[in-house]
Order: sequence, then structure tokens, then C-alpha cells
Amino acid sequence: MKTKEKIIESILAFCAIITILTTFGIIWVLLSQSIVFFKDVSLLEFLTNKEWTPLFTNKNYGVLPLLSGTILTTIIAILVALPLGLTIAIYLSEYAPIKFRSYVKPALEILAAIPTVVYGFFALTVVTPFLKLMFPEISPFNALSAGIVMGIMIMPMISSLSEDALYAVPKSLKDASYGMGSTKFQTAFRVLVPSASSGIIVSIVLAISRAIGETMIVAIAAGQQPNLTINPLQTIETITGYIIQVSLGDVPHGSIEYRTIFAVGLALFVFTFILNNIGFYVRNKYQQKYE
Repeated sequence: MKTKEKIIESILAFCAIITILTTFGIIWVLLSQSIVFFKDVSLLEFLTNKEWTPLFTNKNYGVLPLLSGTILTTIIAILVALPLGLTIAIYLSEYAPIKFRSYVKPALEILAAIPTVVYGFFALTVVTPFLKLMFPEISPFNALSAGIVMGIMIMPMISSLSEDALYAVPKSLKDASYGMGSTKFQTAFRVLVPSASSGIIVSIVLAISRAIGETMIVAIAAGQQPNLTINPLQTIETITGYIIQVSLGDVPHGSIEYRTIFAVGLALFVFTFILNNIGFYVRNKYQQKYE
């Protein structure tokens, strides 16, 4: 019995080591190629230049347009997914019959299994024409359409994880709330949501990270024109969309234009790393507050 446990323990440790080594490998590739890139392009220009045209004759290497496009689509996605996801989670946890919940929750999670390229074409062929009825000046490729569909894509992540967090709240807290005369609405929003706040925050952080790293939806629906803008009706380009553009193009390997994908990839990695750490710090703070 002890031998079997040691074998299982060794396999688990090996899997953990592989995961850590893979992470370090990714960091090494990004850093090694980015260092070569920053020998030719100053870090100050990369962080402050307002134009990104490395594939043009007049070359500019400012990452701000790509970063703004990424942030813009992510904000739109969260504005769509967060209220819908939390509402669905609260309804399934507190209001829906058990049988209805057993059918609806798996149906919602099917949305997460749909290929993102399908979402991208849905945004381009359905959502954008619909938005054009309300905003005639909207570009055929725009941040709003991509952000809305990204929000639909990440909504099951928020609703499912938040619902699990709400469902895990001890029943004694709900009974105590009802015993004090609270309504179901008051119990849901004043007892359950604060008690499950750490799990809800984790779901939001994971959803934001998923939206930031999304590739196919923004590549298809948002366009490939890096603009430093906050107007969601305009064409933009995200960091992941640019990486796809260069990776599938005719840019020579080893050139400075090719190494730009590693530089923007490193910027995306750092941005996501900082965001995740902020999210987990907030989660731990809320968790300690309600323990």
C-alpha cells in the first residue's frame, strides 16, 4: 500500500514539476527574444510611443495602441459578462428549482465549449450588422462587437464559479438570515454574496484573464488596425490579434519585425501577472474580512 502511495505521490510531483518548468520555459523564451528586440528599440519608445507600425515603411514601436485595444475589449466583455453572470449565479443558487438548476447549469457551460472561431464569425456576421442598425457609423470591424461576444463567451465562467461559491455558503447562515425576518432577496445580496465574495472575485479575475488572452474573436471581429482610442465603434487591434497577424504572415524569422511578437507577448504576460496578483490580493482581503 505504501509503495502505491509513493508511486502516486511521485507522479503528482512530476506533473507539478513539469508545470513549473513549462512556465519557466515560456518566460525564458519571451525574455530571451525580447532582450534582443530591446537592443534595437528603446524600452521608453516601446512604452510611450502612440503609434504601432512595425510592418510599415515608417516604423514605430509603441505598444500603447495594442494595449488600449486589449483593455477596451476586455472592459466591454466584463461589462456584459459580470452582471449577467452574477444574476444567473444568484438565481440558480437561491431561486431556481433543483431540477431546473440541474438542466440549466450544464447548458450554460456548453457555451464555454464552443470554439472561439465560431464566436468570432458570430460577432462579425450577426452582432456587427445588428449594431449597425443602432450605430450607422460603426466600422465593419470594431471593438464593441468583439467585446460583447467575448462577454457572452466568459459569462459561463463567472456564472458557474460564482454559483459554486454561493452554493458552498453554509446553510446555517441562510437559516439565520431567514430567522431574523430577511427576505430571499435580502439574504442573497446581504448574506450570501458577501460570504462568497472571495470565490466570486476569483471567477471575475479568471474571466478577465480569459478575455485578455482571447485571440480568434478579436482577430476576426475587431480588425487589425492598431488605434489608440477609447471609441468602441472604431477598428482596433489587440496584442493577441497582432501576434496572430505576424505569426501567419510573411515576416522573416529572426527579423526585428518578427521579434515584436515576443516583446508584446512579454507585455501581455506582465500585464496579466499584475492583474492576477491584484485580484488574488483583493480575494484574500475579502476572505479574511468575512471569515
